[in-house]
Amino acid sequence: MKADPGFYDYWPYEGRPKITWPGGAKLAFWVAPNIEYYELDPPANPQRKAWPQPHPALPGYSIRDYGNRVGHVRQMDVLEKYGVRGSVSLSTALCDHHPEIIEMCAERNWEFFSHGIYNTRYTYGMSEEQERDMIRDSMESINKHTGQHCAGYLAPALSHSEKTLDLFAEAGTELAGNDAGFYTCDLFHDDQPTPISLRSNKQFVSIPYSLEMNDTIAYVVNKIEPRRYGQMLKDNFDRLYQEGAESGTVMCIPTHNYQVSCPHRLKAFEEALEYITGHSDVWVTTGRDIARHYIDNHYESSVDDIANRREVTTDGP
Repeated sequence: MKADPGFYDYWPYEGRPKITWPGGAKLAFWVAPNIEYYELDPPANPQRKAWPQPHPALPGYSIRDYGNRVGHVRQMDVLEKYGVRGSVSLSTALCDHHPEIIEMCAERNWEFFSHGIYNTRYTYGMSEEQERDMIRDSMESINKHTGQHCAGYLAPALSHSEKTLDLFAEAGTELAGNDAGFYTCDLFHDDQPTPISLRSNKQFVSIPYSLEMNDTIAYVVNKIEPRRYGQMLKDNFDRLYQEGAESGTVMCIPTHNYQVSCPHRLKAFEEALEYITGHSDVWVTTGRDIARHYIDNHYESSVDDIANRREVTTDGP
């Protein structure tokens, strides 16, 4: 069994340094539309099949194509209605396959962060050099097609390795310098941003990206009906909003344009957005801005608190 990679310490929720959000908001709210590109017949990976169906996997491929053809605009209109700028978890091959989608997002000043190149090509089995090249390629594509320096990363199909965070931080610093506010969505361990320890000792943060609120997990894995998913989003918000009165929390809704944007599901999502954004003391923002604010205002105090607790645990009373 491999050792813990050591990205973060055990850090109890209670008693942490207080997080304050802009304008005195209790909760930072962001939506992460996963805008992805899937190949009908991708290169085989011995550790994971891209499709559960025999080739050609038309059902799985077609619904994802539907998302980019139809669902994307439908979701974009709803987010725009409630003043939400998407933070796009982008399969960067989309820049070549569907540049019109990239243009629509860029026109609305949405953030773009890397979700790899294709969502049918996994990190599993890659050498460190191969993964570095994939990460760098995706970041360069975002900059080339949008003018943005990529600040965030979510491994393609969540297929991260023990080196992913180190490689992303290092590539990001080379391409964008030290001030981009780098963050990961690949860790699901908290409801507040947390500092991450890397081999380079660069400032790096994990931003809450909830699998529990992810529409694919809800609809495909847990088989939840739309009205129940909408209520889950509201219930999740209510609890984090309550706790945010003491110290700022984060709520993310990760979406997919072939899930939440289906006609029979959109109403529940829209009602949840209306409910959440109807609270005046909610910071409706992006992943990049959450990371930047946390690093600028709370990173050092968090690192110090973690170190102090580690010393107490190590030294004893």
